Formats: sequence, C-alpha cells, structure tokens
Amino acid sequence: MDQKIKQVMAVALETDIALISENSTSENVANWDSLRHMNLIVALEEEFSIEFEEEEFIDLMSFSKIKERINSKL
Repeated sequence: MDQKIKQVMAVALETDIALISENSTSENVANWDSLRHMNLIVALEEEFSIEFEEEEFIDLMSFSKIKERINSKL
C-alpha cells in the first residue's frame, strides 16, 4: 500500500518517487502546491476507489495522514 500511495503522490505532485517518504509533507515537497494538492486528491480517490469529504482535503497534507485516511476508508 505504501508504495502505491508514493507512486500516486509522485505522479500527482510531479516529483521523483525517491523524494516521497513517510516524512513527506506539503512543507518539504517542493512541488506540493494547491493545484497539485487537488490533483493528488483526485488521483488518490481514483486509484483507491474512495471519496474524500471536502473537509478532509486540508488534513491530507502529509504522507502519513494520507495513508491513515485511505486505510480508514478501505
């Protein structure tokens, strides 16, 4: 699951997958801006066949939070 999340993040954030880790956040991934964040949300929803509530978008600003939310929805 971790690797799949990292792949989706790397594509959506237009960065190298090697730069995505357990510690990745919007603060330390250079390309993670508001537009790419929305692309990331959509990509995660499509990849995992889930739907995030609008209120969750702001909370999904790190690999660990994304992983936690996806696990809670599967």
